[in-house]
Amino acid sequence: MSGTNGILERKAQIFSIQKYNVYDGPGIRTLIFFKGCPLRCKWCANPEGLNRQTQIMMKQDACVHCGKCIEVCPVNIHKFNAELKHFVDRDIDCIGCGKCVEVCPAGALRIMGEEKTISELLEIVKEDRTFYETSGGGVTLGGGEVTMQPEAAASLLQACKMEGIHTAIETCGYVKKEKLLMIAEFVDLFLFDIKQFDSEKHSKWTGVRNEMILDNLQELLHRRKNVQVRMPLLKGVNDDKESIDGVIELLTPYKDDNNFHGIDLLPYHKMGVGKYNQLDMEYPIKEDPSLSDEDLSRIESWLVDKDFPVKVIRH
Repeated sequence: MSGTNGILERKAQIFSIQKYNVYDGPGIRTLIFFKGCPLRCKWCANPEGLNRQTQIMMKQDACVHCGKCIEVCPVNIHKFNAELKHFVDRDIDCIGCGKCVEVCPAGALRIMGEEKTISELLEIVKEDRTFYETSGGGVTLGGGEVTMQPEAAASLLQACKMEGIHTAIETCGYVKKEKLLMIAEFVDLFLFDIKQFDSEKHSKWTGVRNEMILDNLQELLHRRKNVQVRMPLLKGVNDDKESIDGVIELLTPYKDDNNFHGIDLLPYHKMGVGKYNQLDMEYPIKEDPSLSDEDLSRIESWLVDKDFPVKVIRH
């Protein structure tokens, strides 16, 4: 890889790396989660990926309030309240030194957000090359939203491609087109979210309108990039016939193209709810928006009736 040292030493802000994933792209995959997201989906399962800065997650029911973290923190982010109960001062930025995690006797603390070079990440990805080769797998970049770090994402994807490793990204599509196309040069498969077809409703539930998102999706399909559409489904958010019909109308011109890889339906789950408490955040959804199997079959039938390849993905 002579001549690529600049690319390999570029840095990315990462909050998690998951090996042996079988849900996010073909085969067995390594998932790398990039920090930062322009959306604020009310059902987000990875709140620790929303902000770019390093954060501390604290299991409040595990903390023994010993004060050891207070003693070692160089920025005074750990404090006691009037009742001598430990809390994290969210107005102070964590520098990610990890000293508090090292001294915590209860294992109540975790640092979310770590700067890694592309070369470091590439070495982690390459560790499981045998699994990729035997299963048709590879690497998937997610988040957060990977396109918020476009140069780092493109560099890592390019490095993986040079190693012959299949590449995929999960994206909400809310990114300037030129940055998306820069990344797209090194992407074998896009896992592209459609959260809501109607832009006003999209704004209500995610904080942004969706015109740029849908335009980017069509641009990728028009350029014959491999795209698999993913639709998170929640009762009262996007499970109505009108919302699904809008998606059908949008995708019908592409559904017979070889680069369109169908639609995955992703039922709502509660796996991320506990993280909000650890970040001192309030979970925005109060009611349970889960769909029944009957609801999911009904939505699936609307797409199948229009000859769309569709799967319900249950984690």
